[in-house]
Amino acid sequence: MSNLIVHGGRPLRGDIIPSANKNAVLPILCATLLTDQPLRLIGIPEITDVKKILEIFRVLGSEVSVDYASGILELHHRDTCFDPKIHHLPEEMRSSIMLVPPLLARFGVARLENDVKGCTLGVREIDPHVEVFQRFGARVESSPDSLIIRTSGRMQANHHWLDYASVTTTENFVLCAASAGGESVLTNAASEPHVQEFCRFMAMMGVQIEGIGTSRVTVRGGEKLGGGEFRFDEDFHEIATFLAMGAITGGQVRVRNSAPEQFPLIDRTFAKFGVEVVHENGWSHTRQNGPLKVVKPFTSNILTKVEAAPWPYLPVDLLPIFIALGVKADGNTMFWNKIYDGAMGWSSELSKFGAHVFLGDPHRLITFGGLPLTPASVESPYIIRVAIALFMVAASIEGRSEIRNALPIRRAHPKFVENLRSLGAVVDWVEED
Repeated sequence: MSNLIVHGGRPLRGDIIPSANKNAVLPILCATLLTDQPLRLIGIPEITDVKKILEIFRVLGSEVSVDYASGILELHHRDTCFDPKIHHLPEEMRSSIMLVPPLLARFGVARLENDVKGCTLGVREIDPHVEVFQRFGARVESSPDSLIIRTSGRMQANHHWLDYASVTTTENFVLCAASAGGESVLTNAASEPHVQEFCRFMAMMGVQIEGIGTSRVTVRGGEKLGGGEFRFDEDFHEIATFLAMGAITGGQVRVRNSAPEQFPLIDRTFAKFGVEVVHENGWSHTRQNGPLKVVKPFTSNILTKVEAAPWPYLPVDLLPIFIALGVKADGNTMFWNKIYDGAMGWSSELSKFGAHVFLGDPHRLITFGGLPLTPASVESPYIIRVAIALFMVAASIEGRSEIRNALPIRRAHPKFVENLRSLGAVVDWVEED
């Protein structure tokens, strides 16, 4: 078990260069299997999920050369092979499911373990993915411990309308459509920045895609894909997270941000806690007058609300960091997670700091903020930004706190502790058997 020990109460100040977005990097890595031409990826982050996928590539016979210090990854899948009887995809990674379409395209078969999962956010069904595979002509066979997916020849182009705007299902549709001859159209497609980045990578390899960033995506596939060079964008999650770190500790963190056009709603959400976000000269930082304070709505009989749902709503992955701000800010706020049904159960850990929170149902939480808080030892669920949110609260309180089972942070944020120390935090990883 990996725990974070923090001695809080110190304002965090300084500059941060954010890493690439895990939710763009992982599907792009999966997509590289669609080509047998060499690829060069710049800005690859040194995180656990990346290492697991690269290890799978090595097992399959791909050429992999990575230098995490420079952030450069060289890939060549010309000698890659796959045998469902001996090759298993990582069970502990939700992104494993996006290896299925390129394996189908190249080998006509893929195997998906039944226990594939990501963070413990609630039920993460695979049925929408299975439906996509079947619509492209794949046969899905269920066994006690896995699903075997097979195709006979080229996949079949089709039109599909998703039940909901799922990020990974959208990416799987595009991956399948890239290999299918003809035109495929997806309605109710996800449009998050990392989905747009993924689609730009696919276009770089030679896939014709229209509607990037919209809810209707058209893909013309079936052509042989090439190689090339691609540079990852900065992670808007990490940018917002470090801005919040500065705000909750009464400091100021400046974060490099080359895409401020993604931030209007995120900026307005910060403003609900009295925090102004300023974007200038490729960097973002916050300004606030005194302690955090919830801005009351003009409608006097309702609570200030923070609602998270598929883009262009506030990203649901950022909801925990705003809950942390709500705990610290003077005033009451309702947080509404419109996607996951198991993402709020960690709220009881906040009470160990002395926070007053009320879980109204699996989707809605109210914080009664601005009350005195004390250091505590808390247990993080296996959710990346919940571990970070608990750390944020601890960092804002003078004294020693412990975030137990904080390992999920390493799935998305390389050099997390090193970055925090550069800002003045007193924090250490402690390993426990």
